[in-house]
Amino acid sequence: MRTLIVTDTPRPAPADVDRLREFGVATVHEAMGRTGSLGAELRPIQQGLTVAGPAVTALCWPGDNLMIHAAVEQCREGDVLVVATAAPATHGFFGELFATALQHRGVPGLVIDGGVRDTRELREMGFGAWARHVSAEGTVKATAGNVNLPVVVAGQWIRPGDVVVADDDGVVVVPLERVAETITACEARVAKEAATRAAFEQGELGLDRYGLRPLLERLGVEYVSYADLDELDRR
Repeated sequence: MRTLIVTDTPRPAPADVDRLREFGVATVHEAMGRTGSLGAELRPIQQGLTVAGPAVTALCWPGDNLMIHAAVEQCREGDVLVVATAAPATHGFFGELFATALQHRGVPGLVIDGGVRDTRELREMGFGAWARHVSAEGTVKATAGNVNLPVVVAGQWIRPGDVVVADDDGVVVVPLERVAETITACEARVAKEAATRAAFEQGELGLDRYGLRPLLERLGVEYVSYADLDELDRR
């Protein structure tokens, strides 16, 4: 494995990042054709916080957070630190001291395919963390990894500069080259949902709005009154 720290990585326009943050994880995921999600196992340690920013990536060895220290130096205002591990690990790689250093650099949050600790302090600081584990188990600083090379987190390929969006629903990653098309798709989805919401507020049913009654019929779904259930069972 190459042990490199890559500097001056590409980043999207801040205005585009702001738009993706406004849409949130679920809308972005759906707009990209239900892709980009990091799944259900990376969970926020807090509620009510949405962050978005270009990824600064770090690859660490299990139980070793040396490369997180190296990655902090590469973070700019608005970035999101993304940490992968070379093999599964439950250690608490990240805590309040790291968050203090990152907040000083304008970083709003972290996504880690490993563990975090000092979770109460992180919540009090308003620093966002999405992690696979919460663990007090400590780490060492002894093994070289890399910073700002592509990493795999929860089965998703993440490159430096890809936009990470994280909120109460989880985490989604937008490839840098797909940012513009994803914003356009999100805008269309939001408009469609607004029209559907208005229809539901007027009493329209999803069965009719989405044309699902013919599907139920094709699947053999029958309507029967409660009073006729016994008769149906005797057939």
